Amino acid sequence: MPEWLNWAELAREFITILVVVDPIGSLPVFYFATARVPRHLHIKFAIRAVLIATIVLLLFLVAGQLLLESLGLRFGSFQVAGGIILFLFAMTMIFGEAKSDREIKEAERDYLSGAVFPLAMPSIASPGAMLAIVVLTDNHETPIAEQAATGVLLLVVMAITLLLLLLAAKLKPLLGNTGANVVSRVMGIVLATIAVDAVLGGFQDLGLLELLPPGS
Repeated sequence: MPEWLNWAELAREFITILVVVDPIGSLPVFYFATARVPRHLHIKFAIRAVLIATIVLLLFLVAGQLLLESLGLRFGSFQVAGGIILFLFAMTMIFGEAKSDREIKEAERDYLSGAVFPLAMPSIASPGAMLAIVVLTDNHETPIAEQAATGVLLLVVMAITLLLLLLAAKLKPLLGNTGANVVSRVMGIVLATIAVDAVLGGFQDLGLLELLPPGS
């Protein structure tokens, strides 16, 4: 495989992970969850949330497919299901209630646990992110080195997320809830395109595309 194609694949994976994690969309959740938390604890609050989300996503990267296989499910089927769910997730980002608004309501129930829920899950380590990680790391077809590269990309995205949370106080006047919602919807459009591609890839793995007549 040419080197430029490897870089193109890495860029695609990076964009996929960045979109499904949606660091900017988690900012309003952080604002509310830390509203009653002393300012000197905000750094620990952000680190705790990102650390928990990272552990969850890395577990899905390592053992997500093993779980599928233990249940006797084909990876292609999961890829199609994951693509459909990612597409529905994208539609929620575009047309539905904003991710940040919905999860802010969740945070109102118990702000003291906001670092774990809803900031770490499901805001950062969202169901869409978990599915995307599994889809990107096929243990049978993807070499260990490439899976490790995906893990590094995940860590980069989580570092970006942590950086944004640490800069939340400075970004709030610039971005605000409206800006975060606009960016989240743009990311939803990108995610919808990625989801359709995942479904087509799943169909190809299952051999269903070969059954379609030419020109379909």
